[in-house]
Formats: sequence, structure tokens, C-alpha cells
Amino acid sequence: MSSTAEPVPISNSPAVSTVDSNPPAPAADDVKVADTTEPNKVPSNNEPPSVNTIHKVEDYTVLDNKGEKHSFKSIYDGPDATGRVLVIFIRHFFCGSCQEYIRALAASIKPDELLKLPIPTSIAIIGCGDHGLIDFYAKETGCPFPIYADEANTLYDDLGMASTWAFGAKPEYFRQSMVRVVTGSIMQGLKHLSSGLATKGGDTKRVGGEFLFEPSQEEGGKKITWCHRMTTTRDHTEVKELVKVLDKDGTV
Repeated sequence: MSSTAEPVPISNSPAVSTVDSNPPAPAADDVKVADTTEPNKVPSNNEPPSVNTIHKVEDYTVLDNKGEKHSFKSIYDGPDATGRVLVIFIRHFFCGSCQEYIRALAASIKPDELLKLPIPTSIAIIGCGDHGLIDFYAKETGCPFPIYADEANTLYDDLGMASTWAFGAKPEYFRQSMVRVVTGSIMQGLKHLSSGLATKGGDTKRVGGEFLFEPSQEEGGKKITWCHRMTTTRDHTEVKELVKVLDKDGTV
């Protein structure tokens, strides 16, 4: 495994680097959505959600590319799930920054390599836009992992992910110029005008994160043992750091 994306509002939000002074409050008591009251800054909050929160969200619905419904639990603990599952929440489906990240991920981490780890592992991607854009997103990024849509943003809310337009520092996985990423994202949206999906990429202010589900001997089922919530629009965990999380012993 080795290492190699910019938020572009193309739908209904103004392209202003600011934050909402009234972020949505989480329904789960143990998870706090990051405070976005300070301009251009979202405090770090990487505390894994509790087992109670996992039980709360396990039946939330996500959609696949055909619009078929799946429970969130079926992704990380269903009959076909691997021993460990990393769920990556991206921003809107036209976000050039996240697209860069998924391209880097696809180039660096192969599904068959994950299956060779001591605990067979897989990755799933969830976006906050319309499921009708999933096939476009998979083709655009070369993503080899299954992609789902949380159109209602309920998982983003109750797993404590923030809302911000702050760019933050340029990550390693961000290889293209800002101008190129912005232009590319706008063009992607325009191409979907005829289908009616140009304004359905998702909430441009919502950021995501990464959540690792592993078997829990105490509680049964699986729990989140590690997570990272984005603090800016291009703050996914660097691929090389993600490799360390998934493969601590360097066996693959």
C-alpha cells in the first residue's frame, strides 16, 4: 500500500468561507457535533461514538446506486461484511477535494490486499447527496469500493460530523491545483443539469470522516474503535496514516 481532492459549491450554497453559527445538534447524548462558531475553524473531535450511539444509528437507511435501501448496520455487520469495515464519509458528490482523496485511496489500497490482513478488512464509502450520482462518482474517481448515499444526512448528524466551508491546510492527497479542482467540480455539476441532479450533489457545507468498525467481545457485534472527523473541507485522514491504522504490523 502506498499513498497519493476541493470543495466546490455548485448547488444551492454560496461559495463563502464561513461557518454556521447554529450547527445542528446531535440526537445522541455522547456525540457532540464540532462547534463551528469560530470562523474558519472546527475543533477536533475524534472520540469514537459509544455502543449506544451505534445501536441508535444501525437501522438508519442508506441507498445504493439503484436506489435500493440498506440498513447502515448491513454495511459493517451484515452477513457479507468482513471482520473489520472502514466506513468513509465524504462530502457532496461534486467535491473535488474528496474526489482527489478517493482517487489516492484507490491507487494505494487494494480490496484484495485488505482481505489478506490478519482480520479481513473492507472499505465502504458514504456520501451526503443523491444516490443517482453514485455511478458518476465511482467512474470519476475509479473507486473500487461500494458507495452509498445518506440523502437525509442522519448518519452525519448522529455520528457527530461537522458543517464548515473552511479549506484548511493543503493535504498530501491534494495533487491538482485549486483552480483546476474548482473548475472541474463546476463542470461536473453542469453536465448533470439535464438529469436534474446538478443541485443534488449534497450539502456543500457538510464534512465527513472515517470510522473503523471492529468486533466487540464485550458487547457482541461491532463497535467503532477508531474514528476521525474532518475539521475542514479537505481534512480526510492522509492515506499513509490510514494504512497505519489498518495495518499496524505492516503485514501487507
